[in-house]
Amino acid sequence: MTDYRMLIGGKLVDAGEHMEVVNPATGEAFAAVPRASAADADAAIVAARAAQPAWAARPIAERRAAIVALADAIAANGDELARLLTMEQGKPLAEAKGEIAWTEGYLRHYATLELPDRIIQDDENGYIAVRHQPLGVVVGIIAWNFPLLVACWKIGPAVLAGNAIVLKPAPTTPVTALRLGELAKDIFPAGVVNIITDANDLGPHLTAHPDVAKVGFTGSTATGKRIAASSADTLKRITLELGGNDAAIVLNDVDVRETARAIFDSAFLNCGQVCLAVKRAYVHADIYDAMCAELARLAEEAVVGDGLEQGARIGPIQNRMQFEKVKGFLDAARAEGNIIAGGKAMERAGYFIEPTIVRDVTDGAKIVDEEQFGPILPVIRFDDVEDVIARANASDYGLGGSVWSKDIDRATDIAGRIDAGQVWVNQHVAIGPHIPMAGFKQSGLGAEQSVEGLAEYTQLKVVNVKR
Repeated sequence: MTDYRMLIGGKLVDAGEHMEVVNPATGEAFAAVPRASAADADAAIVAARAAQPAWAARPIAERRAAIVALADAIAANGDELARLLTMEQGKPLAEAKGEIAWTEGYLRHYATLELPDRIIQDDENGYIAVRHQPLGVVVGIIAWNFPLLVACWKIGPAVLAGNAIVLKPAPTTPVTALRLGELAKDIFPAGVVNIITDANDLGPHLTAHPDVAKVGFTGSTATGKRIAASSADTLKRITLELGGNDAAIVLNDVDVRETARAIFDSAFLNCGQVCLAVKRAYVHADIYDAMCAELARLAEEAVVGDGLEQGARIGPIQNRMQFEKVKGFLDAARAEGNIIAGGKAMERAGYFIEPTIVRDVTDGAKIVDEEQFGPILPVIRFDDVEDVIARANASDYGLGGSVWSKDIDRATDIAGRIDAGQVWVNQHVAIGPHIPMAGFKQSGLGAEQSVEGLAEYTQLKVVNVKR
């Protein structure tokens, strides 16, 4: 079993205890990683604090070059990283390779971003400039669904802005993050990037630490609330990218076959373990039966298997805890609606669940109102557009949404009335490093990506000179 090391202060270090990492396709451990202690976390913060001033003082061109070098290293080790990603996360190898490519691309884009001074006044009476300066030490805490991509979502803007970072991956998917640390060790000055792994017990220690200026978190809304509470005493800056219950509204003029394919792909990407996936599909009554039938056909045809197996289209649930949670949603689906495809946990090793389509459900059902975060899609009938907008907006979440229609103007108007941070027309999960990502309501605080996301890693400062 391969051992990995944490990155603290420019050195690859072990810990007094270790954890096994389980391949969700087999249910068996394939790697051992360090289990960091509070002392290890403190050492990482001390290293980051010591390194940050000199890093911030470096010309931004040097910080950009380091980010590009990290992208180059990821590309050079892409095949290895993709296999590790599939083994620890479960996603099919093709999707893992896609995550590697996305990660590389995001980093390269981050390296092009800038936050120049904004001059408000420059005349005989005075000079006023709005500037952005680094915050100091940043903690990044990430979820298990995209462990490499989201790690770099934190590292890229944090270090570009002149901060140092302590990154903590999810305990069920730590391997690619630790391998990332091995690559970062030879690129960044000691202490600028630190990566530690825990058993999900060091979060409160990190988020309450007085030397941490900001926490960037991607994960569940429940955990995000706890992070916000833990950060409150020291008024840390926080960015929270949290859960979603994205609604897709399908009008009656769409091509059913084409739209069903697009919605299916968006709903079942990464086995449905995507915060921005379609979680509930509202389909007009005129095409409801046809859409349900087509979605069911696609679910029945989808190849479910170990992500390393050729032809596997949908992999396992990432961990046993989530597996049991999703099985609870299947129980609710059987009680609340009509399962027309899938509906069972598969009788094999690992954490596999059949891609499941549920029809004849409506708002108020557990399967509709709560985020499933698994391979289940409820399909809800509607007749009136005004009514369906209100139903889509009734959720506590507001991460994403989509509207599907041949009438682009009408769809765009409806999209503008959906209470979500990103709303698409005739597409879903259309994100990129140049597009800000934010959530309404309990789907998050702040923004990620683009210059808006970069600004989250800075402190606004006004310099006001009287002449």
